Amino acid sequence: MKQALLLSGGMDSLAVAWWLRPVIGITLDYGQLAAEAEISASKAICEQLQIEHHVISIDCRSVGSGDMAGGQADPHAPASDWWPYRNQMLVTLAAMKAISFGVSKLYLGTVKSDGSHRDGTPEFVAAINRLMVIQEGEMTIEAPAIELSTAELVRIAGVPFSMLAWAHSCHKANVACGNCRGCYKYFEVWHELEHGLD
Repeated sequence: MKQALLLSGGMDSLAVAWWLRPVIGITLDYGQLAAEAEISASKAICEQLQIEHHVISIDCRSVGSGDMAGGQADPHAPASDWWPYRNQMLVTLAAMKAISFGVSKLYLGTVKSDGSHRDGTPEFVAAINRLMVIQEGEMTIEAPAIELSTAELVRIAGVPFSMLAWAHSCHKANVACGNCRGCYKYFEVWHELEHGLD
């Protein structure tokens, strides 16, 4: 069974790459402000693990919302970083590329804290999996870390801190702004990991 990973270059997907060693990593530049840094981080982990890396570029910023798109959040947004139907879009685009390589399983780097958005819940993953399975190719979608915190995932994966330092989590820029939910999470996870070494 050939496996691919939707690889954003953040801590979660980087740790899943280290943990499960998929054959292919797929990173998307869909118009998000931090695309360049996300691609660089993803490329670094793939080179280290000898994972085949592919980048899909498609500009969806005109339908984006909030921090990641560099605009005001949609009125329906539960948070400033909400991009409507983003995970559905990312899974679909990654699967469209992955199917051409004979991939039958696509991993997502979703973790427990992603449940703050509906498209980061186990229910969403189960639903998108059912949707993919009933279509040609019968690709399955799996989020192996969805019951774990990021710190738990990093520990289980055994990813070295030297590689984890490549992760880019900022929602607003290619250089970490230090003032968005992605950056806050990054700092909190590092603190938790370092505290766990005491």
